[in-house]
Amino acid sequence: MTTWRSAALAAAAAAVLALTATACGQDKGSAYGSGGGQPVANAGSATASAGDGYGSAGAYGQAGGAVSAAKQAGQLTVTDTKDLGKVVTDNAGFTLYRFDKDTASPPASRCDGDCAKTWPAVPADGVTAAPGTGQSELGSLTRADGTKQLTIGGWPMYRYAKDTNPGDTNGQNVGGTWHAAAPDGKKASAAAPAAPAAAPAASQDLPGLSVRKDPTLGDVIVDAKGMTVYRFKKDSAWPMKSACVDACLRKWPAVAPVEKANTKGIALKGFVTFDRPDGVKQQSITCWPVYTFSGDTKPGDTNGQGMGGTWYAVSPEGKLVGAPK
Repeated sequence: MTTWRSAALAAAAAAVLALTATACGQDKGSAYGSGGGQPVANAGSATASAGDGYGSAGAYGQAGGAVSAAKQAGQLTVTDTKDLGKVVTDNAGFTLYRFDKDTASPPASRCDGDCAKTWPAVPADGVTAAPGTGQSELGSLTRADGTKQLTIGGWPMYRYAKDTNPGDTNGQNVGGTWHAAAPDGKKASAAAPAAPAAAPAASQDLPGLSVRKDPTLGDVIVDAKGMTVYRFKKDSAWPMKSACVDACLRKWPAVAPVEKANTKGIALKGFVTFDRPDGVKQQSITCWPVYTFSGDTKPGDTNGQGMGGTWYAVSPEGKLVGAPK
């Protein structure tokens, strides 16, 4: 009896030590965690071809297609791209396009029939302007089939059937008439490189993570570039899991690991590296994974604050700033 009890106690102690050794309860055998983390299928990339100005034929939403033609755009985002500058994307990260043969004043679409199969019109219902842009830029037109199509700056908006992954821009310059949409509905184009300028004094020599006093939110954590750091309410701290994957992670990039010595004024309890199942290494604060927001374009921006009721800036103690209790 004594031998059996000793063995049982030893096994229990070993289990406790093993649990303690796993920082913040990371479960490396799990997928991406529950709640909202639904990866987008990688169907491969297709190359756009020039033709009659409408692009090559194809039914958007068939096998291998990106999304259903009737899918609402939801919360729009402005994504900064290397080649095209600022581009408007839908809530799944897919690029929105405009057609040179359309008109903006008055708004009118010249894309019907086979053209509309390759370039599905973006529904006007349930669309929210991208952070930093005005809702007044959004509008709608009534198409020949009676459906309402989203307009930005008066220009009708479309998706492209051969964009199979978030971030694809395969429709750019198809037929010389299709172009990714800029935030004002005009053609997206990269600005000419500006002459190098000295970094603002406020963002020089910042630690990897530090604290900035925001006039509205109070003390919030920022990264080495002065960009606001956020937490996602659908994540988990124990066990540590992230519900932000694929298209979500494009909008909300994971904060890279930071040495404790390269921080200033923030909580260091639970300050560990999260080894994500997708191979990305992410910093956590009080065991919560942290992110920046692609819609923040300059230090001090807080465009991601409160988005979807799930994203909030992080206090120096690692708590959500301004979240409803």
